[in-house]
Amino acid sequence: MISPFDPGRLPHATQFYIDGAWVEPLAPRLLDVIDPATEAPCTAIALGSAGDVDRAVAAARRAFAAWSVSTCAERLDVFERILTVYRRRMDDMAAAISLEMGAPLPMARDAQAWAGMAHLEETARALRDFTFDQQVDGMMITREPVGVVGLITPWNWPMNQIACKVGPALAAGCTMVLKPSEIAPLSGLLFAEILDEAGVPPGVFNLVNGDGPGVGEAIARHPDIEMVSFTGSTRAGTIVARLAADTVKRVHQELGGKSPNIILPDADFADAARRGVAGCFGNSGQSCDAPTRMLVPAARMDEVMALAAQAAADFIVGPPDGADTRLGPVVSQVQFDKIQRLIQTGIDEGAVLVAGGTGRPEGLPVGYYVRPTVFGRVMPDMTIAREEIFGPVLSIIAYDDVEHAIAIANDTPYGLAAYVQGGDLAQARAVARRLRAGNVNINGAPWTVAAPFGGYKQSGNGRECGEYGLTDFLEIKAILGYGPDA
Repeated sequence: MISPFDPGRLPHATQFYIDGAWVEPLAPRLLDVIDPATEAPCTAIALGSAGDVDRAVAAARRAFAAWSVSTCAERLDVFERILTVYRRRMDDMAAAISLEMGAPLPMARDAQAWAGMAHLEETARALRDFTFDQQVDGMMITREPVGVVGLITPWNWPMNQIACKVGPALAAGCTMVLKPSEIAPLSGLLFAEILDEAGVPPGVFNLVNGDGPGVGEAIARHPDIEMVSFTGSTRAGTIVARLAADTVKRVHQELGGKSPNIILPDADFADAARRGVAGCFGNSGQSCDAPTRMLVPAARMDEVMALAAQAAADFIVGPPDGADTRLGPVVSQVQFDKIQRLIQTGIDEGAVLVAGGTGRPEGLPVGYYVRPTVFGRVMPDMTIAREEIFGPVLSIIAYDDVEHAIAIANDTPYGLAAYVQGGDLAQARAVARRLRAGNVNINGAPWTVAAPFGGYKQSGNGRECGEYGLTDFLEIKAILGYGPDA
């Protein structure tokens, strides 16, 4: 049984972690952290400034000289120490994530907190096997850390995103400044405590809390940061890219999505619809790769609407510590209001409301709870078929034939993920190859932290996870005249 998280167990909530120590902000300014289940503050954090970023970057730059030339064995030793502490504090991490962003406690531990551990383990495995030096035709081709990196992470999968940025940065020999989401900052503070206890060398990892204008933009434009890795909305990602352009730094982005889920004519429709609804509603719909557009043969629309409505009815919405809760609240008033507006837009534009709708679920008058919602007969040009809703809202769209399904699937500015369900594996593979997305899942294959993750088009650039994430934090150097091959 996971105990509720007491924010008092984070004594450094109003401090930043810089150069191996907890320090006061230059200009104290507090922000309440809201518990989305109660709509009440649970603690407060300090908001940083450009001056705090300068301090953290200076510490990272000093530490880079030694950390960048550390051996793989030395870095692996640090990873093992981090993992030892992380595993011991898994329940704390799960409880903190549940409090800050509303995930049901079992999901907060078995998916959210687990993902952080799994990414660190996978990055350590990749580091053990990675080839940094290769002699070719008298040259040495070597891979070196890109430098000081800025890491900006979101609130929806806080530890997943922190670990899949911090892990490869550490493994590559980079030093870093992390800005967690100010909406869900507790897990980031706890992660800094873990790295401190594990003995990560001072200055290698630094954390400055803050909002986008105060800290995120300062990181993006900082002349002594060589790379920014950002996860968030496409709108915010374009701001980061513009600010980074003046210093020609590398920009790595994992942005929004509006992922299609093509149910082919020979699929098991009952199973595909059930899994499609579950995939869309997981994490209260707050996943950038959620399969939010379900594409079905036009002749089977009524059948799929009924199946989806039945599946939606199984999703019990409730408090994160509820015994039967499958969906907790969404993270904030801003998100709740956006989702409500888009559900109403779907109704106004003529989509058929199959399940859910506007307003809170019955019996939940307080908290950012959303009714699990399914729309049928959605046209591809409707707002709910094109905008990322980031809530438990599914759009079912009809197609005429497989070519039509592929065209609808690709008709989006996004390209993060896609899904294909079908009985003929050869056909499913052929369809998957034609989908313009960085991640395609066939028939509900289990997710793995070893798979590269990232998007096409306005879903971003670069890849995270495992060896692919490690590669993105490295520069390639050619040394000519190095000598004969060994």
